[in-house]
Amino acid sequence: MDPGTGSKPRSQFALMAERRFAPYFWTQFFGSFNSNLLKNALIVLVTYHAARFAGEGSVFAGMQSGVLVNLAAGLFVVPFILFSASAGQIADKYDKAALMRLIKACEVAIMALAALGFVTANLGFLLAALFLAGTESAFFGPIKYSILPVTLRESELVGGNALVESGTFVAILIGTLAGGFLASLGDSGPGAAATAAVVLALAGFAASCLIPKTGAADAGLAIDWNPWRETVRNFTAIRANRTVFLSILGISWFWLYGALFLTQFPDFAKNVLHGSETTVSALLATFSVGVGIGSLACERLSGHKVEIGLVPFGSIGLTLFGVDLYFAAAGDLERTRVFIDLFLLGVFGGFYIVPLYALIQTRSDAKQVSRVVAGNNIFNAIFMATGALAAIVMIKAGLGVLEILLAAALMNALVAIYIFTLVPEFLMRFMVWILVHSVYRVRTSGVEHIPDEGAAVVVCNHVSFVDPLVINAVCRRPIRWVMDHRIFRIPLLSFFFRTVRAIPIAPAKEDPDALARAYDAIAKALADGDLVGFFPEGKLTADGEMSEFRAGIQQIVDRSPVPVIPMALSGLWETVFARNPERLRQLRRLLFAKIGLAIGEPVAPAEVTPEHLQSLVMQLRGDAR
Repeated sequence: MDPGTGSKPRSQFALMAERRFAPYFWTQFFGSFNSNLLKNALIVLVTYHAARFAGEGSVFAGMQSGVLVNLAAGLFVVPFILFSASAGQIADKYDKAALMRLIKACEVAIMALAALGFVTANLGFLLAALFLAGTESAFFGPIKYSILPVTLRESELVGGNALVESGTFVAILIGTLAGGFLASLGDSGPGAAATAAVVLALAGFAASCLIPKTGAADAGLAIDWNPWRETVRNFTAIRANRTVFLSILGISWFWLYGALFLTQFPDFAKNVLHGSETTVSALLATFSVGVGIGSLACERLSGHKVEIGLVPFGSIGLTLFGVDLYFAAAGDLERTRVFIDLFLLGVFGGFYIVPLYALIQTRSDAKQVSRVVAGNNIFNAIFMATGALAAIVMIKAGLGVLEILLAAALMNALVAIYIFTLVPEFLMRFMVWILVHSVYRVRTSGVEHIPDEGAAVVVCNHVSFVDPLVINAVCRRPIRWVMDHRIFRIPLLSFFFRTVRAIPIAPAKEDPDALARAYDAIAKALADGDLVGFFPEGKLTADGEMSEFRAGIQQIVDRSPVPVIPMALSGLWETVFARNPERLRQLRRLLFAKIGLAIGEPVAPAEVTPEHLQSLVMQLRGDAR
């Protein structure tokens, strides 16, 4: 069910037929197409025709093509550092549709300058146009992502972001293919690239004219035009939300990693694969198609919700296939394996990046989304500029392109481990996602009854050892589970339980002090607005049937009057994680077992009794065990 509408979730592609999304999609698509056509045409011309664009008499004469390529990459991202803070404020203060039209009008003038550079073979004009294109993107970026929470429902955000990310990389693909192709046309190439750049700018402007008005997120905002002061203020606000801040670091690392790979492709194609300009385009095409497919797959894999469990999954793939790319290209060159690795790098990159963008949109204050995105862009630019600088240093130190790509893949592993230790929620969701998607097929109903915010207690029948994980896989919000203190203290597992902030509890006759501490911890969690999970039976079922609900739930709600959400699990009794003595004889049921989770309407505190909750859970479960 769609929690935003109460209807069955639609395909993400339905958004492409709606005016609230389609004109915006094509506006950003043509913008990405154009900037990558400009950048790749410039890079290919510098790599393969250096004598013409950086020959004798030019201020760039004598510079290595690899240095020029990374210089161009750095020039494109520097404006994000300089102007993103102001861009975020402007995007929050004014109507986003009107701003898009203004920005796209400026793009027409920028591409006219680029056209002049192509026609006159003036690398200075082209680099200036690239810097201005980066400036345009810096002002467009905060709008690009902050407009989505305004125009889309929360259940559409993953699909909308997936379309934007896949569309962006398809635009990168077509733009880089077109840029490489036009640059390889000989004497007519620069003129053709010039014409294409202006035509695409005009197409983007035309699409922007159809975007509906959005209104201002914060019309009363007083813009601080001091970029340094506003950048510091942005960073301070972002760091106050730890999950958003670390998500931004994760996104920024991806752009460093991706930009480092993409920027080295011309050198990789020429000196490792011994190919022509078309080989560069083929490499970029393979990677971009992979990102597009991975991005679109996110919606189906995540079940129309923000599933951060895909982030570690994506990161693992980025490292594994980055390292394998090195071994495929080193020694006896295996071209097919190189292209497979690049494709899978793109797919896992899509898994990695889409949930992170959706996460910062949903976890940021609605009035500050543009400024948060602007801060994200600043971080992205700093990381990408650092990557370009690091590549130049490694080239100067004598490292080849293969060694640079291997270093990036190995660094990805270290960065991923660091981020996941800082945000254990990512890793925990990954474990839950793997378990549920590799072992079970879950049918759900009533998910819309789980509130998006505010305190509540969830109660459920207890069938198997993995009941909390199954419920967590369905619920978008973290749940703090109350669990037996002896299980909580099991070595190794204890780390997991502490990480997810489980609350250990003991029977009164066994440890009354531990019981009192548990009730205090539950009350504090509810006072903080958390969801607290509770199995009122107090034990795992030994026969598949429900036991009597104990009085502890009544004491919890009497002390903290919050709604109680009844849930019922079914189908788990015959799976490997239950105590059913017959479970191991049914091997066909161990994998992809069909299980159900039914969620009922919240029960008001005044109506909560153990008997009433038990009857509701029984009704939700039905005859299944």
